Amino acid sequence: MKKILRFPDGFLWGAATASYQVEGGIENCDWAEASRKGRVPICARACNHYNLYESDFDIVQNLGHNCHKISIEWARIEPEEGVFDLNEAAHYKNVIASLRMRGLEPFVNLWHFTLPLWFSRSGGFENPQSVERFTRYAEFVAKEILGDVKFVLTINEPLVWAGNGYMHGKWPPFKKNPQAYKKVWGNLVKAHIAAYKTIKLIRPEAQIGIAKHNMYFKALGPNPIQYIREALYKYFWNRRFLNKIKNHQDFIGLNFYFYRPLGKPFGKTFEKLPPLPKSDMGWDIFPEGIYHALMELTQYHKPIYVVENGLADADDSRREAFIRGYVANVHRAIENGAPIRGYMHWSLLDNYEWAEGFEKRFGLVEIDYKTLERHIRPSAYFYKNICETNTLELEEPELELKSEKY
Repeated sequence: MKKILRFPDGFLWGAATASYQVEGGIENCDWAEASRKGRVPICARACNHYNLYESDFDIVQNLGHNCHKISIEWARIEPEEGVFDLNEAAHYKNVIASLRMRGLEPFVNLWHFTLPLWFSRSGGFENPQSVERFTRYAEFVAKEILGDVKFVLTINEPLVWAGNGYMHGKWPPFKKNPQAYKKVWGNLVKAHIAAYKTIKLIRPEAQIGIAKHNMYFKALGPNPIQYIREALYKYFWNRRFLNKIKNHQDFIGLNFYFYRPLGKPFGKTFEKLPPLPKSDMGWDIFPEGIYHALMELTQYHKPIYVVENGLADADDSRREAFIRGYVANVHRAIENGAPIRGYMHWSLLDNYEWAEGFEKRFGLVEIDYKTLERHIRPSAYFYKNICETNTLELEEPELELKSEKY
């Protein structure tokens, strides 16, 4: 028995990239400086997407996608404070035009983790002037680069960036300072709102959102404390930032990667359950999690786009099943009323995975880092069929999507 899951007309299918992770040649940002000091892996030329974007977008087109998410590198656009590089602006305009020529709807992210050196050395988002500086950058991008771009994302994963940089000390600026985290968190809220207002004045037709990393938290076990923890985590991680900006976003971009069980499962049923499969990053593969994350976002009554969802899988042995499971649960959320308009896989290309370097392989397209040759993985063709038909075919054993036991 087979079942065909059909998605709404006009649904957007694609993949995502981020500038520092794929472009190469970005040496004037905080991550490049940290790599020169030996604190994070060197990125160097990465995938050389900066020069090879045309052929990479040919691959995107051939894989049946109809949208694509990119980010603009702030350090390229504003290499010195208040000094904007028109040649780099022209480059990104060409990138957007290249997407348009291939029938791909651009999703343009203004900032994906890396900071210009002048900005980071002046205190980054701890500095009270950071909001004004980010807004000035957003204004330049809106005037000189965006053109008729419909979908704009201001900030990628603000809590992930702030947490790793200011609480856990894993990313630049390598701090473990709750007070600094609190200040940065507040300035990121202000920066998004200010950028939103500024872009709207210049491009009133643009739809502006944020790429928010939400998780599925679930209490396990009989201990009521775990249910209190679940409520707190959902508020402080999933909803608090969105609540602050809810009147200044036209859509929500969801980045989804994590299921977070709280406590220990109990009872004979749990004793028989196999462990969840894991990606090469050691992250649980739990497709139902994206359903719950999407349903939680319905309270905001905004269109939702999944702008990142993927896994590290070097031998491509789990990616097809991953895509099938997560896309099926996206469809399940749509059936239950979630206003989901698109899905983008992370990532188009293998890339620089931040503190992990180039070891982990997230791409639909494999990169040979010695030759820079591109090799399309088999799972990309499975996803191509979904994109081109706007449907997902499930076999009988796959029809039961719920896994409430976990």
